[in-house]
Amino acid sequence: MGCQPPDAIGLAELIRKRELSPREAVEDAIARIEKHNPSLNAVIATRFEEALADVDAGLPDGPLHGVPVLIKDLNMDVAGLPSSRGSRLFADHVPECDSELVARYKRAGMVVLGTTNSPEFGLNASTEPQLHGPTGNPRDLTRSPGGSSGGSGAAVAAGLVPVAHASDGGGSIRIPASMNGLFGLKPSRGRVTPAPAPSTLSGPSSVHHALTTTVRDSALLLDIGSVRVAGTAIGVPALTSRPPRPLRIGLTTAFTDGPETDPEVVAAVEDAAHLCASLGHIVVPVDAPWAPGAASAQTAPLMGVTFTTAVQDRLAELGRDLREDDLEPFTHLLFEHYSSLPATELSRALSAAQRIGWQVGAGFDQYDVLLTPTLARRVPALGLLDTTRPATIYEHGSVFSAWTSVFNATGMPAMSVPLGTDSDGLPIGVQFAADLGQERLLLALAAQLEEAAPWTRTV
Repeated sequence: MGCQPPDAIGLAELIRKRELSPREAVEDAIARIEKHNPSLNAVIATRFEEALADVDAGLPDGPLHGVPVLIKDLNMDVAGLPSSRGSRLFADHVPECDSELVARYKRAGMVVLGTTNSPEFGLNASTEPQLHGPTGNPRDLTRSPGGSSGGSGAAVAAGLVPVAHASDGGGSIRIPASMNGLFGLKPSRGRVTPAPAPSTLSGPSSVHHALTTTVRDSALLLDIGSVRVAGTAIGVPALTSRPPRPLRIGLTTAFTDGPETDPEVVAAVEDAAHLCASLGHIVVPVDAPWAPGAASAQTAPLMGVTFTTAVQDRLAELGRDLREDDLEPFTHLLFEHYSSLPATELSRALSAAQRIGWQVGAGFDQYDVLLTPTLARRVPALGLLDTTRPATIYEHGSVFSAWTSVFNATGMPAMSVPLGTDSDGLPIGVQFAADLGQERLLLALAAQLEEAAPWTRTV
């Protein structure tokens, strides 16, 4: 959609050099949203007048002074904007205060323009909530932008803003990164704070960060977002730095027990492996150290009980029982299931996450990084993952998180890098994962790959 705009760091440099004013940068982003969002449906709530007022009042002199940003509408509050979580049950919930990460973005000089579309409670690998309607992929509006950070992914890929907040509880940063041709890093467990909302049992699985067009933007936003909040219950090792070469990279493209990966995706991963080898890394074939179906089934309560509790608390706040039209059919089925789940199953889920972590972690004694597909399938059409037809979600949904969700259970960092393209001209992401706390290692490798094989950053 037009010429390639600068990334967030590049835009901040233009502003710092006075080649562009913060107001001009924000007005340009607003114009892009107004022009392209009616067909894209990535942005669902805006604060344009307030954003311009923020600029005119004077922004903090941070590293991203004047850079516009969008926030995903899921468990991350922007004061004065609806925090709907993609659900009709929360459609009129408007928080009075920013979440801590939003406040940190603002202290870094960023200007929040609005919120982006998300499936109901993030429970879909495509962004098609009944509340706000589907978001299209900017490369083909009939295709999915992924989920659950599909609105953010589409907005960044379309060049509406240079970066957008995203979150990942089963692949929700990496899936839209792959489908939209973006860089998407899921940080280690506990790296970026969810404050002031306690993450309870989803804390071991769900994390916040961003979708970006460049590696350097992701690295800077991780620095901005990863300052520890005192008293946080779930800890994480300090960020560490290691040189990107030579690394020993484990390569796997197939499951012993799991869905078959599309041949074009396999080819993209093998091409990435050859690229890594050409850069001096040692690539060794390995078996996938997990079975996706078993891993997901054993750890699903970690996310399921958290959203169920949110629904119950909302109903208590409203002083009424659940109505038929409060939740989408698939979400309603999950709510009924997890509402009656015994507490012993939560204990088993936490234990399973630790066992899977040990199982996957053992591989990092043999290699530094694991290279896999991000997705087992290519970009699907909108409507394949339809929450009004639960049967189709049960049939297809887990296929799109087969390669990603294990790293939510283990808490390990993983990233999708846009290194492939399919026969339809749509992007294919490849996934690299590392041991807990090794985001710097992944970012160093990603920067090396970006330099060697630069990707088209926006549509």
